Amino acid sequence: MYKVFIREWRRLLTRPIYIFCIVAVPLFCIVFFTTIMGSGLPEGLPAAMVDEDQTSTSRGIARNLDAFQTTRIVAHYASVSEARRAVQRGEIYAFYYIPRGTTRRLMRQESPIVSFYTNNTFLMAGSLLYKDMRTMSELAGGAAGRSVLLARGATSRQAMAVLQPIVVEAHPIGNPSLNYNVYLSNILGPGMLSLMIFFITVFSIGQEVKDGNGRALLVLADGSAFKALFGKLALHTLLFLLMAVGMALYLYGYLHFPCFCGIPTMLLLSGLMVLASQGLGVLMICALPVPRLGLSFASLWGVISFSICGMSFPAMAMHPVLQGLAALFPLRYYYLLYVNCALDGYPLLNAWPHFAALCGFALLPLLFVGRFKTLMTRIAYEP
Repeated sequence: MYKVFIREWRRLLTRPIYIFCIVAVPLFCIVFFTTIMGSGLPEGLPAAMVDEDQTSTSRGIARNLDAFQTTRIVAHYASVSEARRAVQRGEIYAFYYIPRGTTRRLMRQESPIVSFYTNNTFLMAGSLLYKDMRTMSELAGGAAGRSVLLARGATSRQAMAVLQPIVVEAHPIGNPSLNYNVYLSNILGPGMLSLMIFFITVFSIGQEVKDGNGRALLVLADGSAFKALFGKLALHTLLFLLMAVGMALYLYGYLHFPCFCGIPTMLLLSGLMVLASQGLGVLMICALPVPRLGLSFASLWGVISFSICGMSFPAMAMHPVLQGLAALFPLRYYYLLYVNCALDGYPLLNAWPHFAALCGFALLPLLFVGRFKTLMTRIAYEP
């Protein structure tokens, strides 16, 4: 095993693709994702006003809307048509329309109608601007109603009881600041690392088939397919574990992302994710021993992982077939463990089925030692 380990080390030093995939890509991705979402939420999304009322109240609405962290009023248009064309040109994501006479109707409590248009082609930008504009409309209506009630002799407390009879308190669990960086980077980073593990595992074993070096590898391992396989994977495992540990320390130690289960637990889960991805990589190349097919399998499975793990779209809302298919992706179980342990703070014992699933993926190479020996001795490369 030691001889195979040294041989793999020499191959790694002479092929830049290994260093690129093991070190450069995961490092670049985690720094890129955490930097681009460093503010937690998008800030200063361009929006516009169409103010036909031109009163102090309507101008106050514009100023208050511009004060929101997410919204920035970049233009004022004379008509809805001009604002609509600006949306179509991509200059703004939304605009707020205040018709003439809005303030007068508001003070008379005639329920005036204001409109806001968001471009949900850009789903995140449109959703965030919609939230700000709706909040602004409710605040403006509440302020006007309060003024009318106070003018009629009601006390401030009586006015608030009419305007807001039920006070709602929101307590987001796990990520109270609703920080996109906390939610996404913790999965995108390990997901990219998992994708690179698929590539390197499939590529390194596939190269032995392509170069016809399988028999020489077995001879170096004293004829033991077990020693050959695990000696070959040991160096990759060590390097990927170092990257996973560094990534976890960067996220939870340096950036101080929520980690209610403790950093040691997340280090354990990150290491297990590495082993699980490597185990699935062995299955990929053993199932499709032609390197180009194995790499295609790895890229397809790795990319689908981001969508099917439940990070971007809830798995429980997917088609039942896709819900069942999600069980075949290690990133799905890592995501569930991250949510249960790091965000919700539950003990690892509460999420043992997901932990056991990752362990099952990690043990897959033991089932394919015989198949690996067949690859090394009998299967010839087909260009």
